[in-house]
Amino acid sequence: MTTLFDTMTGSVTQLINPGQEAFSLYVCGPTVQDRPHLGHGRVMATYDLLRRHLRNKGLAVTLVMNVTDIDDKILTKASQESTSYQAVAQRYEAIWWETMDLLGIERPDATPHATEWVPNMIAKIQAMLDSDAAYVIDDGVYLRVSRVPHYGLLTKQDFDQLQPGNRVEVNPLKESPFDFVLWKRAESTEPGFDAPWGYGRPGWHTECVTMSTEILGSSFDLHGGGMDLIFPHHENELAQAQVLGVPFARHWAHVGFVEMGGEKMSKSLGNTLDLTDAVTRFGGRAIRLAYLRAYYRSPLEMSDATLNDARSSLNRIDNFLDRGDAGDLDDEAISAFISALDNDLDTPTAFSLLFDQVRAGNTLFDRQQVGAATAKIATVRAMLEWIGLAPSQEALMVPAEISQAVEERDRAKRDRDYATADALRAVIEAAGFVILDTKDGTQLRKSRA
Repeated sequence: MTTLFDTMTGSVTQLINPGQEAFSLYVCGPTVQDRPHLGHGRVMATYDLLRRHLRNKGLAVTLVMNVTDIDDKILTKASQESTSYQAVAQRYEAIWWETMDLLGIERPDATPHATEWVPNMIAKIQAMLDSDAAYVIDDGVYLRVSRVPHYGLLTKQDFDQLQPGNRVEVNPLKESPFDFVLWKRAESTEPGFDAPWGYGRPGWHTECVTMSTEILGSSFDLHGGGMDLIFPHHENELAQAQVLGVPFARHWAHVGFVEMGGEKMSKSLGNTLDLTDAVTRFGGRAIRLAYLRAYYRSPLEMSDATLNDARSSLNRIDNFLDRGDAGDLDDEAISAFISALDNDLDTPTAFSLLFDQVRAGNTLFDRQQVGAATAKIATVRAMLEWIGLAPSQEALMVPAEISQAVEERDRAKRDRDYATADALRAVIEAAGFVILDTKDGTQLRKSRA
């Protein structure tokens, strides 16, 4: 039985019904106005793990992840760079996908972009106006939280005690401090869209409730994101679904914060670590291992020390795999590994089982018991493949300056300038790469040192 902690019920619950063959998952994706940070990577790696796990168990999994390609932050960045908001969104979305690829995160089945779904959002907003669940004021359209049957069901907060200004927008024109924007009016000189109640842009909360239900259906299996999205984003998505009479997500799951020095990592606090840079320095597999070996709902401290330790752990695994060929699988060990993941994605236990196999296999090799040791290699490989950490799944990000050094070294070798070639080799190796001189030219791989 596969279980997962459901934020709505506050308990670990059965995720898959008996006989269920397909699974639908919606995960809130990026607002493409900057490079991704380590917190983004953790959320994506967790849902990639869940998707792989369910698929490996035989389910047909459909993953939808939105891309917010217009909002105030994107417009601000476009203004700062004297370019269009489309150019900003396209540039940072490309960086997002390149970085996710390097983490071994598989692409979603659908990536709806907010700008492509505005007519659908307008239709939903109009439906909420028609039912008197929403109202128009000077700066836009707002949802009446008083019309939501169970507002706060997901957040489990006492909203009577939550003061305006504390994650609640202060606007004296609103009927209630908790009412939230569905449509934000804009000046005619700003990017926007025509709507019956005025030119403007849709609210963020309306994007996801529209795209999720229209792609996956009015009821789908799981809605996911980071814990920072529980309120107000997911609570306000759920509120719209309730007033529209839509069943919406059957389960909700949220990934814990990434921290630096014990403090939540966020752009608003200015303490984010750039994920793309981290992948360049440590490798995608090492960062993925750092994410996945921690329990997904717990805070995760990320630092150079954390990532160096993850890289060392990955080296231990890979060095073991290099000791021999794969033999027969240990079915009992594989079963225990899968059972750990079935239990609310208990990756700490799963990785403990994996490293038990590594330790036992190394001991067997040292004792010259090669046959038994190769079974451990096969088992470890199968575990890594299950969670997307197999060596063959690693992509390599090479900084531009290292690529240039490789080209210059190749040129120096052709010119028989071996002193320069050796000096450039030292530069490349100091950056953490191993040079492979092959008949097809120079190739690089990450050093395991």
